[in-house]
Amino acid sequence: MRSERFVRLTLTILGTLLVTGCAAKKPVVDRNAPAIAQPAPNPGVPETAKGANAAPPAAAPRPRKTRVPSAPAPVGYTEEGNASWYGDPFNGRHAANGEIYDMNKLTAAHRTMPFETMVRVTNLNNGKSTTVRITDRGPFVDNRIIDLSHAAAQEIGSIGPGVVPVRLEVLGNVDVTSGFFTVQVGAFKDKSNAERLRERLSLSYSPIFIQQYDAADGPFYRVRVGKISGEEAAQQFAVTLRDKEGFKTMVLRLDENVPSGVTK
Repeated sequence: MRSERFVRLTLTILGTLLVTGCAAKKPVVDRNAPAIAQPAPNPGVPETAKGANAAPPAAAPRPRKTRVPSAPAPVGYTEEGNASWYGDPFNGRHAANGEIYDMNKLTAAHRTMPFETMVRVTNLNNGKSTTVRITDRGPFVDNRIIDLSHAAAQEIGSIGPGVVPVRLEVLGNVDVTSGFFTVQVGAFKDKSNAERLRERLSLSYSPIFIQQYDAADGPFYRVRVGKISGEEAAQQFAVTLRDKEGFKTMVLRLDENVPSGVTK
């Protein structure tokens, strides 16, 4: 009997030890077990938007490119910016299209619109508008988009202020971004400076134009680079010249009939 009790007590103790030992064991990670494949990150999602609870981002809206349409600009094509005006001493002199500038006619200068383009110009300060015909090139100031004749400036009430914010609306189904364009990189009083710049740039770029412009205080010589098809490509080329060469660039239409005074 005593030996039987001893056996039972021994079995009870052993059982308790086995249960306690199993409960104290921690799970062991198998280092050779294959890792769980993680989904590849989406390169189109910003890093700050990634996360387990992050919803897929909505597609970003494409910016409006009113100056670079993929098809001929429809009626109502618009552009906004500042307008200035010019009268004397330009009155009676040749405009860029070859005709004599008459400040009493409703005409205007634009850097890239084709000659003969009809444009409605609205003064955003007072709502007054007029319709002009593009006959000249300019303005050659960064923060302006059109130079109006004296008559056009009178119609929209911009004679006194000189420079006013305007909206331009092209009348007719005219593609104002097709054709050839060039990039102006400098204007000099001394022709030899323009020629030296042309020689330096000719090592890397072609063609290069020097246009003589007869200003009121004497001639200027404008240096222009390239013959680029399409305004969008010309704008990109202008950025390249600015970043690579350090120029202050300006895109202009390269008119088919090169006026007198332009040399290559």
